[in-house]
Amino acid sequence: MTDPENDDRPIRVLLVDDHAIIREGLRDLIATRPEMTVVGDAATRADALDLARSESPDVIVLDLDLGADSGLRMIPELLEASGPATSIIVLTGVREVEKRDEAMALGARGVVLKEKGATELLSAIEKVHRTGECWFEPGAARRLLERQRTRAEDPDAARIAALTVTEREMIACIGDGLDNRQISARMHIAESTVRNTLTRIYDKLEIQGGRLGLLVYAYRHGLVKPMR
Repeated sequence: MTDPENDDRPIRVLLVDDHAIIREGLRDLIATRPEMTVVGDAATRADALDLARSESPDVIVLDLDLGADSGLRMIPELLEASGPATSIIVLTGVREVEKRDEAMALGARGVVLKEKGATELLSAIEKVHRTGECWFEPGAARRLLERQRTRAEDPDAARIAALTVTEREMIACIGDGLDNRQISARMHIAESTVRNTLTRIYDKLEIQGGRLGLLVYAYRHGLVKPMR
C-alpha cells in the first residue's frame, strides 16, 4: 500500500516477460498513464532479480511462463529482493487455474489474464498499490479459502501446502527417475543445493526411507504421476 505522503508520486512498475514485443507493448500502455512509470524490464530471472534489488519497484508485472525460468518460483525471490513495499501482479496466459491460485498463495497480489486486456491490468496495478488490497479473478478468493480449510483439516494437505515451488519441481524430477546430477542440470542449481533441498522435503513431509519413501508418498498424494 502506498504511503499517503507519496500519493502523487508515479507508481513505479517493473516488467518481467521473456517476449520483447510484450514488454514493449506494456511500456507503451503504461506510458499512457501519467500516474505510472516503467522503471525497467527484464526477460530473465537474473535480470529481474537485479532490477528488483536496484529499483525496489512499487509493482512488478510478472509472466508465469518464462521459458527456462519459472515465474512461480520467482515470486518469493522477487519479493525478497525488492522489499516489503513491492506488490506482484501476475499477467499470464496460463489456463491452469491451479497455477494461478498457487501464484496468489506464494505472495502475488493479483492475477490478470492476458485475454482480459489493458484496462484490467491498469486497474489492478492501481488498486494493489494504492489500497494494498488483492486483485482477485472470479472464484479465486473462494478457492483460496477452501484450500486453507482443507489444510486445517488434513495434516498431509498442510504439509504439502508448505512445499515451495522449487521443492515441488524437485519432487517431479524424482518422479521422472532423475538422479541428483540430472536434477542439478534440469533445474540449473548446484548438486549441493539438490541434496539440501531433498533434506528439507523429507523433513517437511516427514518422509522415512529416503528417495523411495518420497516416491511412495508423492504417488499416494498425487504429487507425481506413475511412469508408464
